[in-house]
Amino acid sequence: MDTQLIKNKELVLNDWFWVVPDTSNEEVKKQAGKVVQFKLTGEDFPSDGTLHNVILPKAEKVILPLRLYLLKTDEIKNKYKEYGIWIYSHDELDLFNHLKDDINSFSVVGVYVEKFADGRIYSLGNLIRRKLSYKNDLRALGDVFKDQLFYLARSGFDSFLIKEGYDAKKALLGLDDFSYSYQGTLNQKPLWSER
Repeated sequence: MDTQLIKNKELVLNDWFWVVPDTSNEEVKKQAGKVVQFKLTGEDFPSDGTLHNVILPKAEKVILPLRLYLLKTDEIKNKYKEYGIWIYSHDELDLFNHLKDDINSFSVVGVYVEKFADGRIYSLGNLIRRKLSYKNDLRALGDVFKDQLFYLARSGFDSFLIKEGYDAKKALLGLDDFSYSYQGTLNQKPLWSER
């Protein structure tokens, strides 16, 4: 357990085990010099073979890749008291089609950013809240740091697992970077509507 988790505007103990498949043996495809580990041939990343080889940990609470959950649903439901799922920030929302009706049975839904380079996580957070009507803990995972927190919270995220190597106490201050925003969000009316 570590204290790199921010929830309800405070640092809390992280008692969730985050399952990340070992993809070091996956074939990496390149396009124009960039690593494109999915999309080129329509292959899923990580592959089903990699996911089948994941050994489920002994823990009370786990956050698992959504595709792993879909492959091992019965085993996961029997083994864990509480569980959540996560997706990569480059995944499509269509992955949730199989469980749209019971998305709120998950205590946590996470979005994992391998390396922050664009704003897809913000869009996904908003879509998970609005389109899927997810009501529980929406968590940002991976390359998460102070400068993003204010905007992630505005996009519907409740908790943030701060990347190792960053100071979580300083990151916490990022939630209060601005006192008000002109644009509206899920939890705030636009400033202009108050005139």
